[in-house]
Amino acid sequence: MKHIFYAIFALLLVFTSCKSSGTVTTKGHSKSHASTDPTYWQQHVDYTMTIDMDVESYQYKGVQKLVYTNNSPDVLTSVYYHLFLNAFQPGSEMDARLQSIDDPDGRMMANGKSRISTLKPDEIGYIKVNSLKQNGKTIPYETVGTILEVKLQNPIQPGEKVTFDMDYDAQIPLQIRRSGRNNKEGVALSMTQWYPKLAEYDFEGWHADPYIGREFHGVWGNFDVTINIDKSYTVGGTGYLQNPNDIGHGYETGTVKEPKGDKLSWHFVAPEVHDFTWAADPDYLHDTMQVPNGPLLHFFYKNNPNIIENWKKFQPKAVELMQYFSSEIGQYPYKQYSIIQGGDGGMEYAMCTLITGERKFGSLVGVTAHEMAHTWFQFLLASNESKHEWMDEGFTSYISDQAMNVIMNEKRENPSENAYNGYYYLVKSGKEQPQTTHSDRYAHNFSYSVAAYNKGEVFLAQLGYIIGQENLKKTLKKYFVDFSFKHPRPIDIIRSAEKVSGLELDWYLTDWTQTTNTIDYGIKSVTADANTTKVTLERIGLMPMPLDIEVTYANGSKEQFYIPLQMMRGEKPETAPRTLLKDWAWAYPTYTFTINKSKSEIKEIIIDPKELMADIDKNNNSFNQN
Repeated sequence: MKHIFYAIFALLLVFTSCKSSGTVTTKGHSKSHASTDPTYWQQHVDYTMTIDMDVESYQYKGVQKLVYTNNSPDVLTSVYYHLFLNAFQPGSEMDARLQSIDDPDGRMMANGKSRISTLKPDEIGYIKVNSLKQNGKTIPYETVGTILEVKLQNPIQPGEKVTFDMDYDAQIPLQIRRSGRNNKEGVALSMTQWYPKLAEYDFEGWHADPYIGREFHGVWGNFDVTINIDKSYTVGGTGYLQNPNDIGHGYETGTVKEPKGDKLSWHFVAPEVHDFTWAADPDYLHDTMQVPNGPLLHFFYKNNPNIIENWKKFQPKAVELMQYFSSEIGQYPYKQYSIIQGGDGGMEYAMCTLITGERKFGSLVGVTAHEMAHTWFQFLLASNESKHEWMDEGFTSYISDQAMNVIMNEKRENPSENAYNGYYYLVKSGKEQPQTTHSDRYAHNFSYSVAAYNKGEVFLAQLGYIIGQENLKKTLKKYFVDFSFKHPRPIDIIRSAEKVSGLELDWYLTDWTQTTNTIDYGIKSVTADANTTKVTLERIGLMPMPLDIEVTYANGSKEQFYIPLQMMRGEKPETAPRTLLKDWAWAYPTYTFTINKSKSEIKEIIIDPKELMADIDKNNNSFNQN
């Protein structure tokens, strides 16, 4: 994964807690969230959190008040919290998996050993819960790895709101994966997955997955966060800064108050998000750039002479990216977005991203394109990344490749070509697993990455081949309208496509994501039949597809043929003259059609000339007559 903060102005935000069928409202932001499924519901949580940070020991004390609304029809007898930082301890599940998998993440290894396994007591991460109360009454709990298990003495009834109060101590680990202190570029604090986070409960039940390598799935809600930290540090992260005149650091809108003591209190609110992230460093530079009719972009990066020029240069490109995604998917709904140097590569978070910053110009634009696109695919369209990682990584890869092709003028006929090639490589490796595999349970990191990023991207690119490119554009916009600020499932993107195209597409979701069936069509024979030519095609792979066929004649002219897939119950729109042939029913392994030209007049026949169908063997896709 990957991989806004501050409204520079001290805006008072008005926001209302939203249930699945309610309306979210902030100042200048109102969006209806009526679900297309009348039985749909989702939980809601409001966080009020204060931490006191010691930048010398990398420890902090936290106080959290959590108001949880049970919008489900179920009585809840337990709740669960994620304690992500506990993963960064020798012997944790993350450490064990790192040591047992064949292809461990190189960022987490040193001298052939797990970096987690060598952490000293003052280098590990932890969240230690000191007390927990439900509606003012102390309740029992148990820490089990990265999960806090809480058995409720008073179950939460459907429609009930309860308040949980927690005190805890925490330590920030050395930066190994995503979160941590003192990353390889010298950023002091990359504060991701830093607080006790309530696990999601949905129609499938609780999702209290241990933190082994992947995430996210979180509860939608509102955050009110105060960070007390050394006054020399600049902070950037999720939410709108509420007290710029108390802070200075380039945020002030008027006279800056003198700080009392050695610390400043940074107060943020973030409406309707499902996570909260921040980063801090004493050497951050802070720039802003306004997106026309869009958010204010914030940039936080180290005062390093070697990177300043590129960070200045790529800021207008970030504006273009924000405009592109808002145009192609749906309008970005918040008043700001922040791009922050930190972390260990690129990783998306609510209203912001953390990226490593010592990059060439093109790489800065590329990583920002991907991570910013995640704002739509996972943070606004909040799919369960642990179970359906291809929905966020793949869709993000698709739209960011489209954006880069336009904004960086790459002039690629198929911006997703590399994704297709990655998928073909995975198939040939013999290591492919279905995309329904839980993201932690892939046998190899390689298999996970290609299935999530490449095969997930091909899902959308190939969907455009099946239903037509204009229908794909309409599908993405409908998907956003119908499922933003919700937790969409794989069926939801397909239903959006079906409603736009009028085609039946459940077969596509089934074969592409739930199996490792492959597409392989070939030209079996081309035979003369008096003054006509008979072409016999064969289906070699198990996965069905409609077919585009292009015939080039000896005089240089071309003719397009289209063979609908019978189970689609229709065909994609015609965008250029074509000869529409009869349907091909999947169970028949061969299909014959007639070209009203003699064989001698035919120069070439090609299946899928634009190569948008992920046919794993293109050697049999063409017939050439010299």
